[in-house]
Amino acid sequence: MPTPRLTELPDEVLRLVEKASGPAVDVGTVSAGLNSAIAARVRTTEHTLFVKGLPLDHPRVWTQDREAGVNPYVRDVAPKLHWHMEDDGWSLLGFEYVTGGHADFTPGSPDLPAVVATMTRLAEVPSPSIELKSMPHRLRKYVDDPTDLSWFAGNSLLHTEWNPHNILMTNRGALFVDWAWASLGAAWIDPALWLLWLIAHGHTPSQAEGEAAAHPAWELAPPAGLDALALVQRRLWDSIAHQSPDDWVRPMQRAAQTWAEHRTGKL
Repeated sequence: MPTPRLTELPDEVLRLVEKASGPAVDVGTVSAGLNSAIAARVRTTEHTLFVKGLPLDHPRVWTQDREAGVNPYVRDVAPKLHWHMEDDGWSLLGFEYVTGGHADFTPGSPDLPAVVATMTRLAEVPSPSIELKSMPHRLRKYVDDPTDLSWFAGNSLLHTEWNPHNILMTNRGALFVDWAWASLGAAWIDPALWLLWLIAHGHTPSQAEGEAAAHPAWELAPPAGLDALALVQRRLWDSIAHQSPDDWVRPMQRAAQTWAEHRTGKL
């Protein structure tokens, strides 16, 4: 479920930001995103920052640690993290503030090649020496045959969360944000998960697979592995839709159903 977004920075949060980066000159909240209680643009005398945060007692506060741990490995494809602090009841991340709009996933969008280009650079990042969940572990609840999980195994660093709000189109190309669900797995999984969002934004399954095929790892994707992932994603999004009333979930559920039918002929 989304985390309610605060419309103003609490005084204790502003004090922590100023402790890390100097006196604040201007503060503005950011509306995009679903999972942070704090999301703000803060201009100080030294930096302009994007600050995101959660209360230390929030059940997903671990995602803050995950983002902080991953950031040193992905600075070629993501905004730089200046600091991470936990104090006064809050976990806060202070990133460089990057100007750019969110990616357009509709058919024919000029953003698509740039997204693939950055995704390709991500696939070249060495496996980080931090603890990350594996894709077989994450998807274990959604397979009929546990042997299917072997298709998803690998040591590639994956982003996995391809909501267009997690992609900023900048003068440095596409940059990826929100690394809370970074995982390890087969390199072809990221373009395969991305194509679901393309279907949700108007692509046919064949068109979406054509866009995903621009990623070099797509050639390594075994057809049986893609079939297994399509069925897993259909079950996963059915489960999410059963639990969540949010408007954005239904198009993703339909996209997952459409791709699974395209791959396997099964509704």
